[in-house]
Amino acid sequence: MVEKITAMLALIGVLSLACQWIGWRMRLPAILPLLLCGLLLGPGLGLLDPDAIFGDLLFPIISLGVAVILFEGALTLNFKEIKDHGRMVTHLVSVGALITWGCIASAAHFLLSFDWPLALLFGALVVVTGPTVIVPMLRTVKPKSQLASILRWEGIVIDPIGAMLAVLVFEYITVSAGQTAHVLLALGSMLGIGLGLGALAGYLVGRVLRSNLLPHYLTNTAVLTIMLGVFVGSNLLQEESGLLTVTVMGIWLANMRGVDIADILEFKETLTVLLISALFILLAARLDSSAMLDLGLGGLGVLAVVLLVARPLSIWLSGIGTSLSSAEKWFLSWVAPRGIVAAAVSSLFAIKLEKMEVPGAETIVPLVFLIIIGTVVIQSLTARRWASILGVQAGSARGLLIFGASKFSRELAKVLKSKDIKVILADSNWDNIRLARMDNIPVYFGNPASEHADTYLDLTGIGKVLILSPYRQLNPVVYFHFQDILGQKKVYGLSNTESNGTSARHQLSESYLKRMCLFGETVSYAKLASLMSKGGVLKSTNLTESFGYKDFCRRYGETVVPLMYLKNGKVTMLTGNTTDLPRGIELISLIPKEALAEASALKEAEETLKQARAEAEQKAKEQEAKEQQTALTEADVQDKVSCDKEGEAGGKESGKGIGEDKGKVTA
Repeated sequence: MVEKITAMLALIGVLSLACQWIGWRMRLPAILPLLLCGLLLGPGLGLLDPDAIFGDLLFPIISLGVAVILFEGALTLNFKEIKDHGRMVTHLVSVGALITWGCIASAAHFLLSFDWPLALLFGALVVVTGPTVIVPMLRTVKPKSQLASILRWEGIVIDPIGAMLAVLVFEYITVSAGQTAHVLLALGSMLGIGLGLGALAGYLVGRVLRSNLLPHYLTNTAVLTIMLGVFVGSNLLQEESGLLTVTVMGIWLANMRGVDIADILEFKETLTVLLISALFILLAARLDSSAMLDLGLGGLGVLAVVLLVARPLSIWLSGIGTSLSSAEKWFLSWVAPRGIVAAAVSSLFAIKLEKMEVPGAETIVPLVFLIIIGTVVIQSLTARRWASILGVQAGSARGLLIFGASKFSRELAKVLKSKDIKVILADSNWDNIRLARMDNIPVYFGNPASEHADTYLDLTGIGKVLILSPYRQLNPVVYFHFQDILGQKKVYGLSNTESNGTSARHQLSESYLKRMCLFGETVSYAKLASLMSKGGVLKSTNLTESFGYKDFCRRYGETVVPLMYLKNGKVTMLTGNTTDLPRGIELISLIPKEALAEASALKEAEETLKQARAEAEQKAKEQEAKEQQTALTEADVQDKVSCDKEGEAGGKESGKGIGEDKGKVTA
């Protein structure tokens, strides 16, 4: 029996990894291959029966897994960050969540005859969307950056809020179904322990982290162990209060000042991926397919309300007072797939409620899975076409993600931003990130190839990745990560000339080094940093028919470093040795201080020479005009003299004629 359990655990782990890989490779939410795998192994082939294999251990396994999932989700709920993501996200996770909850609960009550407490629990369970299903869908649909940001952050923030809502409703149901005479007293005790112990545990753990009382290598393990201990202790003090306690503990840590939870969050996300995958296979294997069919038209009616009533109503009411257009609201109204968290939490609650013999508890899991399958499959197949019809897809991805936020990268980002090119700087050095923020450059603090970045780093509109960091061991990781996402021809890196003399154990792969020739084979991070420290300047120059690349090189010399050029809003990177470039482009280059000074002096000399020539030409023109004026004056004098002589001669002839006439008259 032990060997069978061990073999099944190993098989579930391998299948979880395979399903995650298939989802990544096909750019589909991983929930689809996980669901198919669980259904195939369980109801399909009958190879996996979790209840028979794990027995009494199944409930503790699911319970601890859900506790870790809720704690990890709560760590992302930073109230300050909610305001930073715009009015629409704030409305969706508050007013929108209440509208969705009310619509779905009402549909479950009237269409499936759920009691109101159970209907409210179901509504709270399927309020959440979750980044695990949203992010893969966004990569396929490629909507506008604003819409992608709204959907992604809604999924991140609504996850812990929906879980908290579901836990509170569940606590009320468990207290109401018990034999306790004073329901309000029992509920108050549960809430008091959950909220109080969660806040206290979060505060104490935060103080430990802030005071650096734990070595770095023990931090993640210690936080996980303490969280599980608090979960069990809370349940011992008050039954079913543990989930509320760990959720409050995570929220407290996320909002506590001076506590860095980035490493903890990344560790928890990695652990959560494995837990969610394994849990979903187990839960899907427990699913009774006939139970989903028994839901009948009522179940399909609830799905229709989720798709066609609750979501559009939530979007349009939440969008009041925002700048979203009608087309953008209609797109958001169609995209809200439910995720694995809803399935895991609902399965745990269903097991507990069935033990308490709550009427209708056995219907919750099939209905939740119906909503998950319906929303994920239908919206995954139609969202891209719907975005195209509405005209809300992003244009061609022309933006740049730059790994490394050094001075050179920041100056390059400022030049590109001035040309309306989207740029994001990523770095694990906080000082570099801080300086980039002061320049109003979008940033990501951390490793862009991490699990955290997959959720929080907005790659909408990003078409190329430039690796410009000094982290020689991390650069290849980032390179191969984005090569898988964008393609080999979309990722560029600097030449690593320093590695030529290193020992074999530190030598990078030859195939990788061959691809690292951004800006030229001799251009390395050290060279760029040196040029910038000596006063180098990034400059954009228009190459025209009268001023080509050769003219540019003659002006600035051979030390100039051509980087890239822009044409019709498209960025083209320069690699290898550049000998000539087309005309009609805008060239961006790094010009050393000496070359800039020489070019400035040369330009001044040219301007001086040009001015001297202009002055000489002006003097020549003035002299010519003066000579012409003198010639005209002399000609006028001569003409006047000639006229005077002709006048005198004419007068004599006239006098002679008059005398003759007088003589004739006298005669």
